[in-house]
Amino acid sequence: MTRLFVRHRVADYAAWREVYDAFDEERRGLGVTGQAVYQSVADPNEVTAWHDFSTQEAAEAFASSPQLRDAMQHAGVEGAPEVWLTTAA
Repeated sequence: MTRLFVRHRVADYAAWREVYDAFDEERRGLGVTGQAVYQSVADPNEVTAWHDFSTQEAAEAFASSPQLRDAMQHAGVEGAPEVWLTTAA
């Protein structure tokens, strides 16, 4: 299993969350098997999400997919996200 983490700032969490939730079916079609979203306690518009995948290749394909890029842009993500991958030990 590979877990992809992404941290980014959004213009408006509520608007971002609507787009995130609407993207669920497409996200699963891109290989996501589990996910969670967290907000910073200091700034609710700073969001960290993780997504699980069966393989590293699936995670990398998701992270570079045009569908994800379009959804993030539509959701109001500000600046470049910080993205990293981990694997179960």
